[in-house]
Amino acid sequence: MSEIDDLVAKVARELGAQSNSSSTNSSATSTSSTSSNNGEELGAKDYPLYSKHPELVHSPSGKSLDEITIDNVLSGAVDSKDLRITPDTLRLQGEIASNAGRPAIQKNMQRAAELTSIPDERLLEMYNSLRPYRSTKQELLDISQELLDKYNAKVCSNWFKEAAENYEKQKKLKGDN
Repeated sequence: MSEIDDLVAKVARELGAQSNSSSTNSSATSTSSTSSNNGEELGAKDYPLYSKHPELVHSPSGKSLDEITIDNVLSGAVDSKDLRITPDTLRLQGEIASNAGRPAIQKNMQRAAELTSIPDERLLEMYNSLRPYRSTKQELLDISQELLDKYNAKVCSNWFKEAAENYEKQKKLKGDN
């Protein structure tokens, strides 16, 4: 079962428990999150991270997984921003992938971790600039520099540089069509 399926199952269980009982127990324990597993590297045995090491997973505002409940959503204590993944969680997932012999997944997690700091609207603009014939080489290089300077997104910056070079070779830049 995937992580999403597990999370949906958890929410469904909570809803079922809530509807079967008029009183709710909202004693959520807050645990401080760390960026490692007691100094040990994470591997395949630690996947999925949210169930094997829930103390390492937290919301962008610092809430633990135990605090993300239906009751807290309904009371307003948890909002949509709390449902976003953090760069730390993505990096830890990448560590698991790397140590499990999946370097491509690790690279994807690293890229995703970098993207979490970019506002959604700007991220969509960047994505659209990668569509064939939408951008000039200089526009792609400018985005590459922005990613590096403004967001410290080295992997994504290099990706845009590569796109600029490849689009030029393949005649996929604005004005080539």
